[in-house]
Order: sequence, then structure tokens, then C-alpha cells
Amino acid sequence: MPDTYLLILLCAGVTYLTRSGGYLIMTHFGRVHHRVEAGLDAVPIAVLSALVAPVIVSGAVLDAAALILVCLLSLRLSLLPSVTIGVIALAVMRAVMA
Repeated sequence: MPDTYLLILLCAGVTYLTRSGGYLIMTHFGRVHHRVEAGLDAVPIAVLSALVAPVIVSGAVLDAAALILVCLLSLRLSLLPSVTIGVIALAVMRAVMA
């Protein structure tokens, strides 16, 4: 088995253990405090911000333009159509500008 496939399987296993472990811990405690729930609700946005921030500061104009487009689209559309349109727009911009 190539190292790449082994790495993918290990990452999948660790992800599963992390998610299921968190679920088991949270079910053990029962109802969580509203502040803990608010903090857990903010985690996806924090992770997305950490993934997007390097694109903004890297100086890649086309990537930043696609990111702005996705942000504007997400005000009206759900996440999947917004990201899909953003990826297509980035591919078109790269094909036209390159």
C-alpha cells in the first residue's frame, strides 16, 4: 500500500475518533451550558477563517476576488451553491487571465 493511501486512512481514522470521542464526551455530560454551546457553534467559522486568511494576505488577486464573490453569494445562497459558483468563477478567471 503506497504511503499516500496509508496517510489518508490514518487521517480518516483520527478524524473519526476525534468526532466520535467528542460526541461521547458531550453525551456523558448531558445538557451543556449555553456559553459552551455558543463557543462550539463558532468553531466552524473560526476554522473557515483560518483556512481563508492566508489567501487574503498572500496577494493572489484572483483568489481574493473569488473569495469576495463567495462571501457575497453566501449572504443569499446556502454554502454549497456559493462555494460551487466561487470555484467555477475562479477557474474561469484563471483560464481567461493566464
